[in-house]
Amino acid sequence: MLIVDSDITLSTVLADYLESRGYQTRRVSDAKAGIAALAEGVWDLVLTEIQGIGMNGFDLIKEIHHRFPTLPLIVLTNRSDRESQIRAFQLGCDDYQTKPFSMDILICRIEAILRRIRAFQENRQRVFTLNGCTFDATHQTFNGEHMSSRQSDLLLMLCRNEGEMVDKHRILSALWKEDNAFTARSLGVYIHHLRALLKPAAYDIIAVRYKGYKLVNNNN
Repeated sequence: MLIVDSDITLSTVLADYLESRGYQTRRVSDAKAGIAALAEGVWDLVLTEIQGIGMNGFDLIKEIHHRFPTLPLIVLTNRSDRESQIRAFQLGCDDYQTKPFSMDILICRIEAILRRIRAFQENRQRVFTLNGCTFDATHQTFNGEHMSSRQSDLLLMLCRNEGEMVDKHRILSALWKEDNAFTARSLGVYIHHLRALLKPAAYDIIAVRYKGYKLVNNNN
């Protein structure tokens, strides 16, 4: 979860609270750093201010919605006027909260948005053709070879984000429900097995040091 806010005290408190509820966070203080962070990985949601972030906050919403049209975004701001709220929604934000706000209510709003996203994702593509090889996440097979549930779920995450880095913390939280040294080693073992499985398809899984993994087509 990405937080874009120049108020370091508030963003720190918000990040600590979200992390205490099991969310992975990253804080940046300006829009330029926010855009750079978005390009570096896959995010579940953005929380952003529209003031004091180095560029017009409405331009940031527009840019995010243009480049990442399915990425949910919540505005957290001091601007409570009706015009600002209408404009933010028109540009693509999913929710608008004025400061000060209740952390508990914010969590409820975040979880409501993520539930809708998960429901949508469950109905998304589950069969992929990788250079002539077929991965069927519903039946958990790769070219007819049976896979474990975790292998299949991991490859599904990578296929749905082909060519983009998937943050390892996001993978561990989603599939292992724990993010620690032991589960990180277990993830590494599964990545190793998937690399071997993918060789006939001329696909590989690239490790982005300390950050995550990326599924790439070696024929491109």
